[in-house]
Formats: sequence, C-alpha cells, structure tokens
Amino acid sequence: MNIQTGTGPSDSISSVEAPPAARSIADIGLGVVMMRDILLKTMFRTSREEISALERLLCIPARVVQELIDQARDQGLIEATGTLHANSGGEMGFRLTDAGKARALDALSQSEYYGAMPVPMAAYGAQVKRQSIRNIRISRERLTAAMGHLILPPDLLDQLGPAVSAGRSILMYGPPGNGKSSISNGIRDALGDMIYVPRAIEYAGQVITVYDPIVHSAIEEEQEDPTALRRNVNRFDRRYVRCRRPTVITGGELTLDMLDLVYNPTSRTYQAPLQLKSTGGVFIVDDLGRQAEPPQALINRWIVPLEESRDILALQSGEKFEVPFDTLVIFSTNFHPNEIFDKAALRRIFFKIKIDGPDQEGFLKIFAMVARKKGLPLDEAALVHLLRNKYPEIGNVYANYQPVFLIDQILSICAFEGIAPQMSPELIDRAWANMFVREEHIEH
Repeated sequence: MNIQTGTGPSDSISSVEAPPAARSIADIGLGVVMMRDILLKTMFRTSREEISALERLLCIPARVVQELIDQARDQGLIEATGTLHANSGGEMGFRLTDAGKARALDALSQSEYYGAMPVPMAAYGAQVKRQSIRNIRISRERLTAAMGHLILPPDLLDQLGPAVSAGRSILMYGPPGNGKSSISNGIRDALGDMIYVPRAIEYAGQVITVYDPIVHSAIEEEQEDPTALRRNVNRFDRRYVRCRRPTVITGGELTLDMLDLVYNPTSRTYQAPLQLKSTGGVFIVDDLGRQAEPPQALINRWIVPLEESRDILALQSGEKFEVPFDTLVIFSTNFHPNEIFDKAALRRIFFKIKIDGPDQEGFLKIFAMVARKKGLPLDEAALVHLLRNKYPEIGNVYANYQPVFLIDQILSICAFEGIAPQMSPELIDRAWANMFVREEHIEH
C-alpha cells in the first residue's frame, strides 16, 4: 500500500467551511459519562493537572474542560491540589481522588482510548457535506498545471476534467506503462485545497480513530502567544485536524478485509478502514486485477458506496452502521474492462477513460523531454536507428515508460564504460536488449 499525502499547489480552490468550535458541554455532542471518563483516563495516563494542558490534550476549549472538572469534583472524582503551577501561568492544579483513580481504571478496562474527545457520527457527517469532494470545481488550467510533467493526448484532459470535477468514480484502463498511476497522482495534486479530518469519531459509545499522520498531511498552524489578551486557538473545533485532501493508493496487496473496521482487542478501540481515512480525498486502486480478490468481488464491495454516498461498516458485536462515503475512487487496470467486470459493475463506474500509448510524435516529445532532464545529448542517427530498426520488431507499439527506460539504460552503460553520456546506434541496441525478454524455453 502506498499512502501519499499530496504536495500539489497549496492555494485553496474551494472554500471549505470549518467545523464550529464548541462553547459548552452540550456542543461536544457526547454523553456526559463518556466525556467524564475520557477526562479521567487522560488525567490518569498523562498525569497532567492544569486546565491549559488538558485543553490541548482533549482538544476542547478551556471553559468546557472547566465544566467537566466541576462536574467531576461534585462527584468526588477530582479535587483541587491547592497548588499554583508557576510554569503554567499560575494555574490551579487538579488531581484524581482515590475514587477518581478507581473510576479511571474501570473506564480503561472498557476502552484504553483517552485524549481528544471524539466527534459524534452525526456531526462528522455534517462536516463531510461541508467539505465534500463533489463541491470542488477544477479548471482546465489547474488540471493542466498538475499534469505539466506529463505529455498527454489533447483529448485526454477533455475526459479527465469533468470526471474529477464530478467527484465520481473513474476507471482508467489501457496497456501497461502509459502513465495511469502518474495521471492518478496528477489528479491528486490538482485538488490542492484543505479539509478538516476528525481525530476520532464516536458511534454507539465506540471510538473509531480516523486521523492518521501517515495518511493525512496536517497543515502547520500559527503558534500564538499564550499571554495574548485575545487568542484564536478556538476558531474551529480542535477535535479536527486541518489537512490537505488525503490520497490513499493501494495495489496488488488490497484485500476486502482492508475495507473493514480494524478492531484492537488490547485497546478495545477501532481504527478507520482505508476508504474512511480517504474521505474528502482520493482512493486509488492501482493494478486492478492483480489482487488476490477477483476484481468483480472488489467492485461489488463498492457498489453501495459508489451509488449512495454511504458505506456500511460493522462493529465486533456484528452491529452494522452507516458512515459517509465522500471519496473520488480511481480504478486503474491493464485489463480490458469487459474481461474483469460484468455490465452491472461497469454501469456503476461513472467514467471510463482509456489511457493509450503515444504515437510516434508523442514518443519523440517524451524522449526529448526526458533526455534533456537527465542530461543525455540527442543524436539523430541513433534516433533514426531506434525508430526504423528497433520499433518495427514490436509492431511500432510505443509506451510512455519506454523513453525513461532506454535513457536510463544508456546512461548506465556510459557510466560503466567510462564515457561521457551520449547516444549511438550501438548504445540503443544494448539498451533495447534489456527492455524485453526473448521468448524461449528454459529447461528446469
């Protein structure tokens, strides 16, 4: 699995409304007992006693932390230490009572989760709508800029543009080595804006962690002066992390169980599956047809999400529930779609785009661009030899990967022979010999 966070243009191409900051316990949207237990577990596990520290750990405003502490004090679970912490701006400290420690241990035996308060499923669904990938409108200029490192057929952007802007599923198919993966990455870079990813979500009292620093690329927030009279720390709900739109790329290793909730029996919490982590972004299934699961089975798993913008997950208890599905799914395959899907499955994939190899003119453009980038001087006699003598051997079938392969081979040969980077018919022949394997029978 290749998880990429995206490094495309950082300027926003759509205005995403931030989740509003909570101003009271009611705004958190969780049960009072759950919030209290998370507070107690956090204090027990981190030994933090100041409201400012707990504000950062729980990702809720100080006034809400104070409300929770006041309630726990009334229940005899927390007490004031009577000590002002000099290194915390003279804050009053709080600690767990013996009853509070006992309650924290009991809560930890049910779930090890502590820290940021989770976001209720309903609130999460509302935020997904506010930042839906289907709200994005990508111009031709922006998509062209994101694909600037590729030489593409003129009509390909005519197909890609509406597909990306629609935020619907895309099937890219065609011969191997023609840039389907590179085009998928270009689509990712074209998105370019930011969304808000919850650290964790809550359903029926169960916590599902979503934010994953491997998948999600967080945007650095400005550091504020803690002594300032006015602070902007709560300008949005800190239970979310502001991130670039995520991209998850899977290949031949993708299995159906990777699309299910992952339960940790030790911590007794759940981790979001890959498609939930990619919400608001792109999920790329590369090399479709190379997985252990049949392509038809994989597509069948996506039928409800693709058609109804909702996914169905299951808890350990077997209880099933819905989560939002707001992901641009890109399937990429070297097989013809009719070989691996039935008509019903193909109908559910909104856009089908064939990615073919270049013609001779396109091949030469790619070859010249790669040679210039890698510092290999072009030689007319060598190119004529390549086009007239070598390519007829394979029916003059060109692929986008071939210029890079041949040029890298030539440069390696030059380095080995101790000569300056150069092209010649002889070097073309030596490079060509490594690009294909001769058909022959080998005795075992």
